[in-house]
Formats: sequence, C-alpha cells, structure tokens
Amino acid sequence: MSNLDCILDISKLSKNFGGLSAVKNCSLKIKRGSITGIIGPNGSGKTTLFNLISGSIKPSSGKVLFNNKNITGIPSYELFSKGILRTFQIAHEFADLTVLENLMMVPNNQLGENLINALFMREKFKQEEDQIRAKAYEVTEFLNLKHLANERAGNLSGGQKKLLELGRTMMVDSKLVLLDEVGAGVNRTLLKDLGTSILRLNKEKGYTFCMIEHDMEFISRMCEEVIVLSEGSVLFQGTSDEVKKNELVIESYLGRSNKKN
Repeated sequence: MSNLDCILDISKLSKNFGGLSAVKNCSLKIKRGSITGIIGPNGSGKTTLFNLISGSIKPSSGKVLFNNKNITGIPSYELFSKGILRTFQIAHEFADLTVLENLMMVPNNQLGENLINALFMREKFKQEEDQIRAKAYEVTEFLNLKHLANERAGNLSGGQKKLLELGRTMMVDSKLVLLDEVGAGVNRTLLKDLGTSILRLNKEKGYTFCMIEHDMEFISRMCEEVIVLSEGSVLFQGTSDEVKKNELVIESYLGRSNKKN
C-alpha cells in the first residue's frame, strides 16, 4: 500500500498498564476510503488500540501516522479538528437535549460559545446557527431520523442512539471514523439501517471507517479488509472469507465449530 493510499499507519505500537501489555508491538495500515473491521477475543487489545489512535491515552512506545503526519499522543480534542472521530459501544448522547440539539452541539468554535460574540455579533451568530441547524436537519434526513428531530435523545432506542452518534460524525469534516461495536445492543432491523448508512457515507462522501465488531455476519457485509487482534498484536489480516478459513484465527477466536462451516 502506497503512502497516498494509506490514511492510518500504525507502527510497533505498545501500551503497558503496569506489568500488563494491552497492546504489544502492533503494526497495521488502514486504506483510505475503506471500511476495515477489527475483531478478536475479549482482552485482545481492540478498545485500547482505539483509545491510542483517538488520543484518549498515550502509548508506551510506537508511532501513529495519519495522512503521513505523526499524531502519536496528540489528545482527542486536537484529533477531532483533524477529522478523526470515534463512537462508543455505549452511546454518549445528551439525554435531555433533542436529537437536533445534540447534532448542533458538535461543530467546534461556534460564535455562540463566546458570550461577547453572542451579544455583539448577533447577526453573524444567527446566520451561523441557522446554517448549523440546516445541516443538522440534513443529517437527520440522511439517517432516517427526521421524524425524531425534536425528540429528547434519552428517549431513543439503543439503535437510534447509535444512528445519532453516526450523525455527529456528519456534522464536521470527518476523515476517519472509529466505530466501537456499532452493532452492540441493536436489533437486526436497525443494524441493517446502520450498515446502509455507513456504506452510503463511505461511497457517497468518502468516509474511511475502522470498526470493532463481534458480529461476523455484519463484518462480512461491511468490510473489505478484516484485522484480527490477539494478545495486543495483529494475528492475521485479510478478507472476511480468508479470516474465516485461517487456522490461527479459528483456534484463537472463531472456535473450532467454524471450521466445519
């Protein structure tokens, strides 16, 4: 993979917690414009890897390159402005705000965040607010949430909250979106809707996705490439079909029963 094709390049990344190595000498590359799955047994380092990429924690050693620039250890709020966004297994919504209000809070450096601007630049403040609201309505329409735009986010179902989290990534100029178990706790119908929205964002808007997921059926539908982690390192990388047939993966993660399928 050339440097131009690669959006994320992780080299010999490690994270130690005391005597425990959660991520160990991990190296991988994510292709620009792809949807890449990350799977592995519990404790294999998947979430820690996401935390390292997204700047939630700093690595013990190794390097993370984003668009060929070193972002190792840069905090998450700075990476947000560079277009790296992350969703969580348990959705983090503002429960007492509406769906629309949740979306409108996403863009950084809004004029209304400064009291002086809100008081003395009221016309520009109103114009910006109207633009952000219009964008938020577009997002709800894209994700089939328009009928819930004025509903309190705390009243949404688990799947609808995951759609809302996905919608937040659409409110800014996202380059790389890290999806942490987007399918967890979501019924099959809404999971299909989530998958369709992710595929549309990938094809129509060029988003690059990297997703942690346990549902191999969902991974097979969504991902061109699948990376298998084991004990904090890359065990195997290939297509979903190659992953399902790999002996090491069968032994460590998928289970012996999958060999017969």
